[in-house]
Amino acid sequence: MAPITQPRLQESSPPVRVQRAFPWQKYLLTVSRHALLILVSIAFIFPFYWMVITALKANTQVFTYPVEWWPDPVLWENFGKAINYTGFPFFLFLRNSTFYAVSVTVGTVLSCAAVGYGFARLRFPGRNLLFILTIATLMIPGIVTFIPTFILFKNLGMLGGYAPLILPAFFGNAFFIFMLRQFFLGLPVELVDAARVDGAGEFRIFWQIMLPLVQSALLVVAVFTFLYAWHEFFAPLVYLSEKAQYPISLGLFAFRAQRTTEWNLMMAASTLATLPLIVIFFLAQRYFLEGIRMTGLKG
Repeated sequence: MAPITQPRLQESSPPVRVQRAFPWQKYLLTVSRHALLILVSIAFIFPFYWMVITALKANTQVFTYPVEWWPDPVLWENFGKAINYTGFPFFLFLRNSTFYAVSVTVGTVLSCAAVGYGFARLRFPGRNLLFILTIATLMIPGIVTFIPTFILFKNLGMLGGYAPLILPAFFGNAFFIFMLRQFFLGLPVELVDAARVDGAGEFRIFWQIMLPLVQSALLVVAVFTFLYAWHEFFAPLVYLSEKAQYPISLGLFAFRAQRTTEWNLMMAASTLATLPLIVIFFLAQRYFLEGIRMTGLKG
């Protein structure tokens, strides 16, 4: 009878040690990130802070050494002087800028949304080729097409007004067309198919179904376009001929030409011109950030 042998126990492998980050390492990483964010924030906020405190100083305190980081005394009346200064109709310039920026924003949003939806959902011959040509225009500098555009509006007799500044916005912007096309492509195709089965036309599908689903993206387009139009300087300088038509950007330039030495009033007028943009951003901040993060419907 063969002897009964007991099974040999396998030697257990040594336990694998998992290196874990110590709490102080995580804490140090968090502090480093916040410190970097604070430094970047200061770099962006400092020019605005300097503009505001300069607006509240006397003109003799602007270039003093050592630098006065807080005005003493605080001259709130500088804002009133800047608004009521003869030859600087601040509220007229503000109204012109509002009209110009809102018109360009509406034209850009509508045209880019319509073209982006067409490239994303409509099927027609040469669609991809037209889309490639549209994107290719991003490589053309704006100054290259400015002179032909100027000659075109001159031949049409539209110089001296806001028509050359506003009409191009209703023909779309290549970058925003591309962005909105990507948003429309992220929407479920079943929504469009179901609407067509119910008898909805293309315009109704676009206006009542698709646009509400990409409202965050439309807000991103609107905010960027409004900021660009509000700060636009070169095109209004070329196309507008009367001072009463100037937007706030040209108005500040004219104010600087008249008040070359009174920097406190110049900064007061600049601060007032910046406030509408700050208000718009804070009101639309949540939707603006949501639109940047979005790439279509999830889930």
